[in-house]
Amino acid sequence: MRPKRGKTMTGRHPDADTVRAALALAVRAPSIHNSQPWQWRVGDTTVHLYIDDDRSLRHTDPDNRDLLISCGAALHHFRVAARSFGWHTVVHRLPNPDDPRHLAAVEFVPITPTADVVSMARAIEDRRSDRRRLTSWEVPAPFVTAMAAAGAAEGALVSEIPGGSTRIRLVEAFREAAAAHRADPGYQDELARWSGRHADSEGVPARNAVLSPDPLTREFHAATLTEAAIGDLDDHGSLMLVHTGSDDQLSRLRAGEATSAVLLSATVYGLATCPLTEPLELPGTREMLRADVLSDSGFPQIVVRVGWAATSAADLPATPRRALAEVVRPLE
Repeated sequence: MRPKRGKTMTGRHPDADTVRAALALAVRAPSIHNSQPWQWRVGDTTVHLYIDDDRSLRHTDPDNRDLLISCGAALHHFRVAARSFGWHTVVHRLPNPDDPRHLAAVEFVPITPTADVVSMARAIEDRRSDRRRLTSWEVPAPFVTAMAAAGAAEGALVSEIPGGSTRIRLVEAFREAAAAHRADPGYQDELARWSGRHADSEGVPARNAVLSPDPLTREFHAATLTEAAIGDLDDHGSLMLVHTGSDDQLSRLRAGEATSAVLLSATVYGLATCPLTEPLELPGTREMLRADVLSDSGFPQIVVRVGWAATSAADLPATPRRALAEVVRPLE
């Protein structure tokens, strides 16, 4: 149920129910290994986003790039949800130089939500990380243009990765990263802690991981999701690269916001989506993509695969989320 467009006595801040409803949608954002590495603090007139250091993945994400992208996606989800409830968000990113864990302070201005914003908010509940193979149906060019524009509006750059030799080199980077991770005991132990379980609050459950993944999809432990083999689909679907001019904390946070915008736009169009980060987690394969795809200009942050799922494909279950009481607290 959508909350009413609530305000405090001053009319400048949504009421507690509205904030809670927006946060319930924010935490539906995708995150590396569904680790949900965020903490939210709610004040009288502001909402604050913090990193949860306890959920840093040392072997998968040694420089916390994926963590920041995950938090940026949650921030964008929150902004979309708030707008759909009648509140424009004024975001102060990295507001405290003395506390790098403090990612955003959010203030509110009442607005009238548009139909487009309401559709984006509804897409939050519908979006899934669909790791199954895609069909050969082409993603219409206007959809690709609109998804790229939605991401660019959030402070990052979004480019479609072309086919041919560039796509071949991309697949090589994914295969090389997967082989390196397969041979890394620390990574494998970490992956086992975050996947292959029938989890009720975190991690990638066995039911959401593909048993025989394609070259672009991460190998999770004890996967049980099966699908019909429908041929070599390496060249099917579109691959959207989110990249930035710099590689600092702010750039990675904005890349996460852009990623969320691409994912939700694609979901509104009825497309299946899956964020892909494995080759960007290793310096060698990340540099390979920077050279081959971006010609050494800018920094690749995340790849989003978009395309049409098979019409016979069953609906995917939602991945679990931690209770709001675990991630939302009053501002002290």
